[in-house]
Amino acid sequence: MPIPLLLLPGLLCDAALWRHQVAALHTVAACRVADLSQDDNIDAMAQRVLQSAPQRFALAALSMGGYVAFAILRAAPGRVTHLCLMDTSARPDTAEQVRRRRGLMALTRKLPPTGRFRGVTPRLLPSLLHPDNVSNVQLAAEIYGMAERVGREGFLRQQQAILARPDSRPDLPRIDVPTMVMVGEADQLTPLAVAEELAAGIPGAALHILPGCGHLPPLEQPDIVATHFIAWLRR
Repeated sequence: MPIPLLLLPGLLCDAALWRHQVAALHTVAACRVADLSQDDNIDAMAQRVLQSAPQRFALAALSMGGYVAFAILRAAPGRVTHLCLMDTSARPDTAEQVRRRRGLMALTRKLPPTGRFRGVTPRLLPSLLHPDNVSNVQLAAEIYGMAERVGREGFLRQQQAILARPDSRPDLPRIDVPTMVMVGEADQLTPLAVAEELAAGIPGAALHILPGCGHLPPLEQPDIVATHFIAWLRR
């Protein structure tokens, strides 16, 4: 019987982030992608996910989705059977990250209500993708499309939630399910050292460094991610 698998996207991402894995895992997992654009609080996001989730489920999360995964584990640890943390961190923002995040929010609020919200621009792509993938037109179009669908107000809600998130590092030693930590080799936003901290803090966690990836492995190397998922779900 397929394992229930909840997939949590990152900032300015939607179900398209995971579409390759949903297709590849259809015989192994019953996948469901959460909408994390409706709330401005990480705990509220977690509660929304839990309200519609199966009683027991595997949980995979990327970036901001990882913050929500930690909140789910705090609220309902007995419901999670497997955990995958991808290109995320247990740390709260640094002062510099807070400053940049608030600046982006202020710029976004200045946009005219009828103006087109892009969220991700060509200038930002090098911070999201492996250098080999920055010129991939199809990949860029997928990223722009997700950001536009999340939209201006969804972006502001997500940024507010991220700003207020707690430090989840004290929670790491209490995680007692099969856990896989994944990180793109060229991730600039949550680099290898951050992933190593997660893997070292969670008992028995496996760490996988993904070649040819920046911050968005499910889109950059979908087959590699799916292969790791299958092995993880069979643990």
